[in-house]
Amino acid sequence: MRTIRLKRAIVAGLGAALLVGATVYAATSTIHGVGTIAYYQPFDGPATMTVRSLFIEANEVLSWHEHPGIGAYTIVKTGTLTVEDGCGDEIVYPQGTAFVEPAGRVHRGKAGDVAVETVQTFVVPVGTPFSTNVPQACGAPLVVEECRGDGWFKFNHPRTFSDEGDCINYVTGVTPAACPTIKPGPDWLCVNGGWVPPGHPLAAGRGGGD
Repeated sequence: MRTIRLKRAIVAGLGAALLVGATVYAATSTIHGVGTIAYYQPFDGPATMTVRSLFIEANEVLSWHEHPGIGAYTIVKTGTLTVEDGCGDEIVYPQGTAFVEPAGRVHRGKAGDVAVETVQTFVVPVGTPFSTNVPQACGAPLVVEECRGDGWFKFNHPRTFSDEGDCINYVTGVTPAACPTIKPGPDWLCVNGGWVPPGHPLAAGRGGGD
């Protein structure tokens, strides 16, 4: 096992005289094992599996981050962990619960008055980190229902969307068909490879543009 420690610190700058306050998150990560899967079908290639324990100090708030690959399969071993989604929602996971942190979804963990220990499993393409710090953002969308109505408008990670259909295509992995080069009118919309005029039923829930 190898242990990675990040402790709260005051960094000395300007030689050794000027103190500059710099908070470093105090989570302690202990790696229990790392192995290689020769061929993992979801990635169409080799993958790395990592199992770790993460220790979060009482009242500690982790940085915003996301998990590539399959996400993070997490067990709350001790304490109560609150997971704040980048879109604003929070879910509380007490000791003994397990959950999946979806791949690509920006979030952060928070400990309460008691320190938290989690056990996590990651599977990522070989050479890919299992966690990446990112600025606070909303996304990525996970299911079609999140795109419905005006839901698509709130997402800004990993990109913004032009309309509901664009968001749904992202979730389902569908590449929309291209429309003919000549646009019949300035407000007509490209839907499923064809141009439709404003007010057409197929244009419902879509923004402007082509």
